[in-house]
Amino acid sequence: MPETKSLTIGDLAKRTGLSVSAIRFYEEKGLVEPFRSSGGQRRFLRSDIRRLSFVLIAQQLGLSIGEIEGQLSGLPHGRTPTQADWTRISKAMRTVIDTRIAQLERTRDRLDGCIGCGCLSLKKCQLYNPEDRAGLRGPGPRLVMES
Repeated sequence: MPETKSLTIGDLAKRTGLSVSAIRFYEEKGLVEPFRSSGGQRRFLRSDIRRLSFVLIAQQLGLSIGEIEGQLSGLPHGRTPTQADWTRISKAMRTVIDTRIAQLERTRDRLDGCIGCGCLSLKKCQLYNPEDRAGLRGPGPRLVMES
């Protein structure tokens, strides 16, 4: 890779709006893979701007680092992703986003009456979750987490 077409970590930080330490964190997690210049400096590909932009968007959507890593593993290393690459990833992400939207809608719709915690501390819980039936399905707000 010609070093003239690569980016320093500072250049990448300016282009993405991330701090240098954040870029190092994402590097540590394997989300970007810099190479070393002949002088031993970290260098990044221009395509890493898009990879890190994707990371920022995915985090805003609530994806974990592990989920993001899984999505990025489908992208090529060493070249800028094509429209077909991004389309494939966006289709996979659509399922994750749709699941999250459904969970948020259930939470919104049930929030005023019960969040499904199974606490039985409110008289109304006897209507939504008599004898803590939701608690038999596992810990947490089962009535919201499950469809």
